[in-house]
Amino acid sequence: MAKAKGRSGGHDETALDFPRAWVEFADPADEEQVFRCDLTWLTSRWTCVFGQGCQGIVAGRASDGCCSLGAHFSDDDDEKRVASHVARLTPDMWQFHPLGTGPDGYWAEENEDGERQTRVVDGACVFANRPGFSGGQGCALHALALREGREPLETKPDVCWQLPIRRTFDWVDRPDDTRVLVVSIGEYDRRGWGPGGHDLHWWCTSATSAHGGGEPVYVSYRAELTELMGAEAYGVLVGLCEARLAAGLPLVAAHPADPA
Repeated sequence: MAKAKGRSGGHDETALDFPRAWVEFADPADEEQVFRCDLTWLTSRWTCVFGQGCQGIVAGRASDGCCSLGAHFSDDDDEKRVASHVARLTPDMWQFHPLGTGPDGYWAEENEDGERQTRVVDGACVFANRPGFSGGQGCALHALALREGREPLETKPDVCWQLPIRRTFDWVDRPDDTRVLVVSIGEYDRRGWGPGGHDLHWWCTSATSAHGGGEPVYVSYRAELTELMGAEAYGVLVGLCEARLAAGLPLVAAHPADPA
């Protein structure tokens, strides 16, 4: 059996293993489904620091953030949805527009494992505008959403807008011979990337420099959590998170990367 890995990476990251507060509740919209949510993560003050202290997952490429490897599509529908938005990108919004369009252009490819993902150009995702681009640094699909007044989850690949939330599914057989689908909502830490996650140069969810947000994750990621859970279940989650915070500080099983 492989030995569990604790602290990974370096810089300002805390260890991966620490006490967490989890809560379970029945899905109001589906009697055969139960949500299991990590309140330690969802009430933490993590916030994306892309371009404002993000050190990137590859050494020497901080400006890429977590976009160095390209984005894997969850399924054909995910790729088709993204394609419908790529069609509206213009050269002033997308630095690599000439490489991704036209008769010889392409923005999606099959990797060495036979999986579909966004094309990688010069060490990062084809949609990642580099520093100095006149249209602005960062994801062109994200910028498109903001320009059109949409939520970025509408235009970006699933894996991109879900990070750093991790949703997993487990069928559980209960002692009374009933079966429920347990949907876990938690932190996408290094382990979420698989064994290779421990080799990332830096990862933000456990980094103290990324835990200074004005709002807790369950508030700042309202749109994403609503999409992942459904409006009714998200409403239950909000009530539970508010009750946890209202109980007063110090919280039991607070995130170690949060400000004291």
